Amino acid sequence: MPPHDTVASAPATHGLYDRRWWALAVLCLSLLIVFVGNSSLNVAIPTLSRELHATESQLQWVVAIYSLVFAGLLFTTGALGDRFGRKGALQIGLVLFLFGALLATASTSMWQLIGSRAVMGAAAALIMPSTLSIIINIFPPHERPKAIAVWASITGAAGALGPVASGFLLGHFWYGSVFLVNVPIIVVALISGKFLVPKSRDPEEARLDPLGVILSIVGIVALVYGLIEAPDKGWSSVETLSALGIAVIVLALFFAWELRADEPMLDMHFFRNPAFSTGTGGMILVFVAMYGVMFLISQYFQLVLGYSALSTALRLLPIALIMVVVAPFTPRLSARFGAHRTVAVGMLSIATGLALFNGLSPHTTYAYVVLCVIPLTTGIALSMSPMTASIMSAVPSRRAGAGSAMNDATRELGAALGIAVLGSVAASQYAAKIAPFLRSLSPADQSAARTSIAGALRVASTLPQPAQRVLTGAADHAFVGGIHFAVTVGAILALISAGIVLRYMPHSLLAEGAMRGPIESLEDAAELGIAGLPPIFSDEANDEERSA
Repeated sequence: MPPHDTVASAPATHGLYDRRWWALAVLCLSLLIVFVGNSSLNVAIPTLSRELHATESQLQWVVAIYSLVFAGLLFTTGALGDRFGRKGALQIGLVLFLFGALLATASTSMWQLIGSRAVMGAAAALIMPSTLSIIINIFPPHERPKAIAVWASITGAAGALGPVASGFLLGHFWYGSVFLVNVPIIVVALISGKFLVPKSRDPEEARLDPLGVILSIVGIVALVYGLIEAPDKGWSSVETLSALGIAVIVLALFFAWELRADEPMLDMHFFRNPAFSTGTGGMILVFVAMYGVMFLISQYFQLVLGYSALSTALRLLPIALIMVVVAPFTPRLSARFGAHRTVAVGMLSIATGLALFNGLSPHTTYAYVVLCVIPLTTGIALSMSPMTASIMSAVPSRRAGAGSAMNDATRELGAALGIAVLGSVAASQYAAKIAPFLRSLSPADQSAARTSIAGALRVASTLPQPAQRVLTGAADHAFVGGIHFAVTVGAILALISAGIVLRYMPHSLLAEGAMRGPIESLEDAAELGIAGLPPIFSDEANDEERSA
C-alpha cells in the first residue's frame, strides 16, 4: 500500500467532507463484515468435520486460505485503490465478499467452501486498505486519531463478540448460517456507502508489481500446500517434496525479482536492518503461535471435552480480556527496559504458555487451559507493539505505506503458517499414535479415522459399545498427543526467537516507529484478532501523519 497524498487526494466536495462522521460509520460497518465473515471458522471447525466429513488438511485449508489470499493480494489491492479509486475498490470488495458469503452458505463440500473462503479473502484485501485510506483522506490531522480510535474500538468489539454469535447460530441452524449473517450488513454498507463515502485516489498513480504478486502467491501457496498435505501424503512423498521444492525455487525467484525491480512490492534491502528483520520474524512467530494454538484448542474443547460451539466461544473470551489489560503497559515497559528486553520477555512468556499446554489430557479442566492461555496471551500482548514499532522505525517515511503493508502481510502469513505448521505437526503425531488401534477396521474406516479426530469419532459411533469406547479413548489421547508435540515445537521456536530478539533488536526505537501511548498498543493487540479473526488493522494512519 503506497503512501497516500492526504491533501491532493482529499474530497473535492466540501459537502462530502462535512459528512465524514457518517462516512466513518459506513467504513466501520464495511470492516465489521470482514470480522464477522471470518470469526466463525474456528468455532465451526468441529461442525464442518461432522457435517461435511472434512479431513484435518481440509480444515487447515479452509482457515488458512483466507489469510493466504489476503496476504498475497494486500500490496496490490492497496495500490489499485490508490490508482483507480478507493471508494470503487471498497465497493467492489463488498460485492465480492457478498458473492463469496453466498457461495459459502450454499457449499455442500469442503473444497467448495475452501474456494468460497478464497474469494472472501480477496474481497477482504480490497476492503481493508480502502477503509483506512479513506479515513486518512477525509479527516483532518487533528480529528484523525479520534476517528481511528472509533474505528478500532468498534471492530475490536466485533472481534470479541463474533465467535459468540457464530456459536449461537451453530447451535440453532446449519453451518452455512454463519456466512449468511453477512448479507444484510453488506447490503446496508453498499447502499449507504454509495451516498456517504467520497471518492479519492492518489494523483501520483502508484506503480504495480504484478510479477512480484504472482511469484509471491505461487511460492507461499506451494509452501503451505506442502506443509498441510504432508501428514496425509507423507513427509517424504514425491508430492510433498515437489511442493516444497517448487516453493523454494519460486520464492528464490521472487526475492531475485524484488531486488532488481524499480519499484518492488517488497524492498529486500529493508531486511539488512536488524530492526526490520527481527521485527518481521518475531511478528510471524507470534501469529504462528496464536493461530496454531487456537486452531487446535477449539477442536480440543468441542471434540475432546465435549463443549458446544457457543460454550467454546465463551471460553475463548479471556484472550481479549488479557490483551486489554496487558497491552496498554507495553509502551511504558519498552521505554524503561528497552524494546529488545520487553519483546524477549514476551517471547519467553509465549514459550512458557505453549509448554504448559503439554499438561493437557482428555479430562483437563477449563481452569488449567486458562492457566496456559494467561502467559501465552500476555507474551503476545508484550511483543506486538514493540515489534510493530521496530518494523516501522526501519522504513523511511517516504516508504511508510510499503512498511505498513509488510507489517500487515507478515501477520497474515504468520496466521496461515500457524495453521499449516502446528496443525500439520499435530496431525502427523495424531496419525502415528492412533494407527495401532485401527488395524481391525476396514480400509475405508481406517482412512477416515486416521485423517482427523472427527473422522475417528464418526467411525467409533458405528462400532459396538466396547470397541467404541476403545477407539474414542484412543482418538482423544492421540489428538492430545498431537497438541503436545505441536506446542513443544512452538515453544522451542519461541525460545530461539527470544535469544535472537535480545541480541539483534534495538534497545531504543527511532521516533518514526515509536509507540506514543497505550491506545496505539491496544490497536496493535487488536490486530491479532480474537478466536481466529484475521489481523486487519494497519499502522498506516500513523505512517501517513508522519509522511504528510
